[in-house]
Amino acid sequence: MLASGNTSSHPLFFILLGIPGLENYHFWIAFPLCAMYLVAIVGNIIVLHVVRTDHTLHEPMYLFLAMLAITDLTLSSSTQPKMLAILWFHAHEIEYHACLIQVFFIHAFSSVESGLLMAMALDRYVAICFPLHHSTILTPSMVGKLGAAVMIRGLLWVSPFCFTVSGMPFCPNHVIPQSYCEHMAVLKLVCADTRVNRVYGLFVAFSVASFDIIVISISYVMILRTVLRLPSDEARLKAFGTCASHICVILALYIPALFTFLTHRFGHNVPRVVHIMFANLYLLGPPMLNPIIYGVRTKQIRDRVIQGCCGKDP
Repeated sequence: MLASGNTSSHPLFFILLGIPGLENYHFWIAFPLCAMYLVAIVGNIIVLHVVRTDHTLHEPMYLFLAMLAITDLTLSSSTQPKMLAILWFHAHEIEYHACLIQVFFIHAFSSVESGLLMAMALDRYVAICFPLHHSTILTPSMVGKLGAAVMIRGLLWVSPFCFTVSGMPFCPNHVIPQSYCEHMAVLKLVCADTRVNRVYGLFVAFSVASFDIIVISISYVMILRTVLRLPSDEARLKAFGTCASHICVILALYIPALFTFLTHRFGHNVPRVVHIMFANLYLLGPPMLNPIIYGVRTKQIRDRVIQGCCGKDP
């Protein structure tokens, strides 16, 4: 069914298939996905609570970590409730505007997450290479400005996706063969020339990822040079330890993201079920792993959580 407007017609809803090829296992697949989602929600709320209530953690590294937790909560919650409804209750329909909102949140906050990892790499660079000036360079005001810049970048780059698609006519086929609405998946249902949209999507993806990865790489090259000049093995291990969590989080985001992006556009021989499972892990894996990695690897957060669980004062 189509809703007609002055310049375009669009469907009232789309059909999300979930995980095609594994329909008989949807009910059981939902359980581990639900467990991962609960871990992501609880873990990130704990990180936010610890950083908010402990004033000694109001430093750049932990402020960026709190921003990352908010981003992870938003990113996972934009897809997982609907995904679980599909797998458990066969609620395959998603309203047209809700689908576009999901597209916006997925891509905007994926960009924000990447930008925050870049900002955290800059924080580690300043902390290790210029330790005496760290607090004067990365003031709370500067941290807020970096966070705002990352957020604005995500909103400005991604907004054209939704505006341009919303003005296009759609074909009679309204089926999206995956678990959530994504820009390229929605674009394939458009009955019009979408070359400009595809080129813009590629440009945004490559420009955001390339810029962030280049800044992260340069930061860690400079960090490595500085660390290798430290006089003692203990100092070098301590410096590497402060970066280990961040590197793990970077890998958890970029590896599935790169696989998902490349297979969606070029991996025609990759089985659809493999692509969809990786796409789901791309949106759920980092939000689940980030609080675990930082909770285990970061002594300050780990100690606060243990103290809270045991009912002890700091």
